[in-house]
Amino acid sequence: MAPTSGKRRVTITDVALHAGVSTSAVSKVLRNAYGVSPEMRERVRAAMAELDYRPHAAARGMRGRTYTIGVLLDNIRNAFFADILEGVNTELRGGDYQVLIGAAGFGEEDQTRLARALVDRQMDGLILIGPGFPRTEVLRTAATVPTVVIGHHDVAEEHDSVVDADALGAGLVIDHLVRLGHRRIALTSTPGNRGSGWSGTPERVQRRGYHEAMRRHGLQDLARVAMTAFSEEGGYRAGMELLASADRPTAVFGGADVAAMGVFRAARELGLRIPEDFSLAGYNNTAVAALAPVRLTSVDQAGGLMGTTAARLLLERIEGRTRSVLMTVSPSLVVRGTTGPPPATEV
Repeated sequence: MAPTSGKRRVTITDVALHAGVSTSAVSKVLRNAYGVSPEMRERVRAAMAELDYRPHAAARGMRGRTYTIGVLLDNIRNAFFADILEGVNTELRGGDYQVLIGAAGFGEEDQTRLARALVDRQMDGLILIGPGFPRTEVLRTAATVPTVVIGHHDVAEEHDSVVDADALGAGLVIDHLVRLGHRRIALTSTPGNRGSGWSGTPERVQRRGYHEAMRRHGLQDLARVAMTAFSEEGGYRAGMELLASADRPTAVFGGADVAAMGVFRAARELGLRIPEDFSLAGYNNTAVAALAPVRLTSVDQAGGLMGTTAARLLLERIEGRTRSVLMTVSPSLVVRGTTGPPPATEV
């Protein structure tokens, strides 16, 4: 059958006739519904391509779906978020869902406003990456829109959760540094939004893992945490505070790679060599960590896997699953050139 000609918009009926299937079969392919054979999916996709068929978003929204997924994060400068987004796109590629990304900043009100805007625009589902707005608001949203929360360890029936074993990840860093001979090991962390109602944010779980590991090695009295923002500038300020002090630590554990890069800058300004004068480790194992001038030892959270898992769970939620699911990713330590034995005077 020849493709439809003229200016008339191609419809789902045209696709069904061209593919030799029912309109319900085409609808299932469009929805990425379960129970569609690979052969059927390929036939329908081929017909859509030949006819240059594009689903009408407004009409779909009137029928109950817009085939759009909203992703909310606090900023787009965090390279770890790019890994997560790549995973989300990988899982959704080849399907009919499109992703709209909202970077709301760190403020509770701004994040709440953007989350509500995504809901008002009839997103079929939401992926919230480390949300900083109140948990009560997230639960209200998730009660009406399928939602997956990435990062926070607080679980609820209303949404699915994808987390990293952050306490274990912190322990991997401390164990590695202690094996090298370090004792004065400092951590850079962030307070987050204290009044948001979240008790299991990644930074809190990570801090707990840091203190537990220091205590396990008998170093609890030497534990030291510099609170700052998880940003390059925040890491720089924490680095200046720690590295310019009289009791300078022999190793710094940056709670995020982006903060570790700020510590890296502070070290350069103070004339300190890494790892000869002090060791530095990060968290996230972003692409920046592997760059030749940096070669940062870091904890790999498998951000891509977290993203693909979140997207898969969200599609299941959209298709009707109501039981809550918690998926935990196991971290691993990637040792590079920024960690080594402490200076001889410290041994």
